Amino acid sequence: MAIEDHENPNRVINPKKRTVMGGGGGVEEEGKWWPSWLKPLLKEPFFVQCNFHGHSPKSECNMYCLDCTNGSLCSLCLAHHKDHRTIQIRRSSYHDVIRVSEIQNHLDIFSIQTYVINSAKVVFLNERPQPQPRPAKGVTNACNVCYRGLVDDCFRFCSLGCKVAGTSRSFRKRVKNAEMESENSSNSSGVEDNIPNPQSLTPSTPQLPSSTSLRKRPRKGIPYQSPLQ
Repeated sequence: MAIEDHENPNRVINPKKRTVMGGGGGVEEEGKWWPSWLKPLLKEPFFVQCNFHGHSPKSECNMYCLDCTNGSLCSLCLAHHKDHRTIQIRRSSYHDVIRVSEIQNHLDIFSIQTYVINSAKVVFLNERPQPQPRPAKGVTNACNVCYRGLVDDCFRFCSLGCKVAGTSRSFRKRVKNAEMESENSSNSSGVEDNIPNPQSLTPSTPQLPSSTSLRKRPRKGIPYQSPLQ
């Protein structure tokens, strides 16, 4: 897959203003809760061939510059990003991950499930597809967004992307509305469901015997009284 947003790596690159995650106020300030580079990072395709160094065996793009946010980079592109904050993306089961030791220096990853891969703690960048949209049977803790089962009870999200989605005002409002609708539905139907059907209170009418005889065998004949002696 080609990278569309790449610029010429040979030009002088001026780092963008760095943003640190902090508190937020109204809806218009929601974007300030996260660094400006986070959402572009989550949308960026990695492990594709570099547009500028495709001739090199090291042209796989698995690096990202947090100051420039101008696309994924290969190892040769890093020469033009000196003194910039760069991170390396790795793969686990065809999904992008980043080591905790790298990302925690730039982002608060509290409440995100961590995994140990190749003796290093990592977190997933985005939600991983799963066939069941609800927690599986026996799962005691699941991601608040995609319902993927989590290993530890102290975590609420399975990836960076799920935390961004799950902490947004729109998501919290949607969840609150769904809970209110569910509660109202249970209150309105719960009483009615407990009312028995009037027909079930009516005693059943015994079935009348049919006009035909209940004898299995017909009579042999008409009995006659014996004559008096």
